[in-house]
Amino acid sequence: MVLLPPAPGAGHTIGIIAPASPFDAERFEAGVSVIKELGFEVFVAEAIRERSGYLAGPDRQRAQLINELFADPAIGAIWCARGGYGSMRCLPFIDYAGIRANPKVLIGASDATALLTSVYSRCGMPVVHGPMVVSLADADELTRQSARRLFESNEAPGISADPPTVICGGSARGPILGGNLTTLAHLIGTAFEPDFSGHLLFLEDIGEAPYRIDRMLTQLKMAGKFSSVAGLALGRFSDCGRTADILEIVEGICGDLGIPILAGIPAGHGLPNMMVPMGVAAELDAEAGRISYQGPLFDRPPPGQPAF
Repeated sequence: MVLLPPAPGAGHTIGIIAPASPFDAERFEAGVSVIKELGFEVFVAEAIRERSGYLAGPDRQRAQLINELFADPAIGAIWCARGGYGSMRCLPFIDYAGIRANPKVLIGASDATALLTSVYSRCGMPVVHGPMVVSLADADELTRQSARRLFESNEAPGISADPPTVICGGSARGPILGGNLTTLAHLIGTAFEPDFSGHLLFLEDIGEAPYRIDRMLTQLKMAGKFSSVAGLALGRFSDCGRTADILEIVEGICGDLGIPILAGIPAGHGLPNMMVPMGVAAELDAEAGRISYQGPLFDRPPPGQPAF
């Protein structure tokens, strides 16, 4: 059973969390302005501005704010400030029962992949892989349109690869799950290791040399994480060497899985950075170069009633 969060509407409040590294104040404020342009109020707790070395405050404090914002009925959605490192250190302190009792959409990417996959896996609630607040400072019009469609549509908006690159043809259905390859690899062997069985696996990364991409994909394959995957969708691998080399590595490691593999999804690090709902029923059609959603992201009320 999928636990759908209520849809936040214009005038409702987005709460910001900082589960990983500290952020640049100027870029953060620019990102907050973009959220306000979408029609939302924004709540920023003073605690997210703290610094503990390379972390945005102590682990328990970062996790406590996540728990508090999910429990707060005035908050309609939760958006991650930035990535970097540290989200996985929060995972043991998250109140997953509290999240199940107060579902609301969670948006993030990069290092927050650890938080997204854990909330989905433990709560059965869809989450959204999308730009962090600080990266919204550079958001182009396609990225902003993707955010608007996410909140306005009755169903999760589809995503077209640009440019589409078919590594293995075919189509498959299942909910999307995944995110940053490095973060996913680091979750293997932990209590928060995600189960990709029956899912369309989405992968992206930044700043990793091709041999490290090879090593992480090989680790996932040898750990059995690809054995029951329905399909594979590749986002951007920014600053990871030549795209042709990355595609060759993926084909060499995953080409024998007998599943559709499509590259070119405009999501991850870079622009445009489209919203990718995860945990929502979807179809990956490699030849069409598209991901289409078959189910809603939000539990929407009847017309004319408040969203939450």
